[in-house]
Amino acid sequence: MAFTILHSTEDWLANFGGAARRTALTIGNFDGAHRGHQEILRKVRERAVRGGDVSAVLTFYPHPARVLRPAQAPTLLMTIEQRLAAIEQMGIDAAFVLRFDGDLAKVSAEDFVRRFLVDTMQAKSVLVGGNFRFGHRGAGDVALLAELGSRYDFEVVIEPPVVENGVVISSTLIRNAVRGGRVEDASRLLGRPFALTGEIRPGTGTGRKLVVPTLNLATENELVPANGVYTTHVLLEGKVYDAATNVGVRPTFDGARITVESHLLDFSQKLTRGRMEVRFGARLREERKFAGPEALREQVLKDIERAREYFRVAVPPAR
Repeated sequence: MAFTILHSTEDWLANFGGAARRTALTIGNFDGAHRGHQEILRKVRERAVRGGDVSAVLTFYPHPARVLRPAQAPTLLMTIEQRLAAIEQMGIDAAFVLRFDGDLAKVSAEDFVRRFLVDTMQAKSVLVGGNFRFGHRGAGDVALLAELGSRYDFEVVIEPPVVENGVVISSTLIRNAVRGGRVEDASRLLGRPFALTGEIRPGTGTGRKLVVPTLNLATENELVPANGVYTTHVLLEGKVYDAATNVGVRPTFDGARITVESHLLDFSQKLTRGRMEVRFGARLREERKFAGPEALREQVLKDIERAREYFRVAVPPAR
């Protein structure tokens, strides 16, 4: 079955409502689609395959905190497109993306279950973490979900968190690692490299003329790593290139706006448009201001050589 993304009860019923198959599903935001999320998605898929059911994720856009507590809303690790692509990679059949707004926020816990899990998705099993909350003001918990499951004929399975070195893997933990420039830690917890995605944006030409040529990413992600120089893999036109990437404000040139500039090793094309993804490997150094372009260029060439050394011994990326 091809991965299907649906946005309304009408869409879901049009695609799956007439089928005799029921649904094994999980519910959540899945920001980062990290190793803890991957474990629950794997179990959803296993149950669906075993029971001949549809495997599905019920998720939300925008993040509910953007509507309920905008000042406290988290800075997200992924765009919605990245999140859905990661869910697809886990072999899930369908994603039901509900637009979270004031009306959805007012739906009671029981109405949420009846409207979306029962009447729409025909839930057979629902897998969630022990701290799962749902419905108006988060009134529903796993005990109420289990009670409603008994009433409406679906099984509720409480999945334990994934723990590493005594710490629960969470989106918050990964955000802190990214903010601190600890991209290797973030990637380990994610189970894949932390990545930024977006469009190539034409630069000022200063770097190409005075330092080294770069491709500038207009990132669509909310969260970027701490300012510094990183080894990266750049996905461009279906190919993966080794690169050294600077995240920062270009202080040598008195910059003020955060930029993401990647020098692709052994790449000579001059591109000013197109999609690009930057996957982070390791942090080489923090960003700092140099006396001038020559001093900066000398350091950048050292960074590039360190990046080459890194890639000589690194595990090759999936291409």
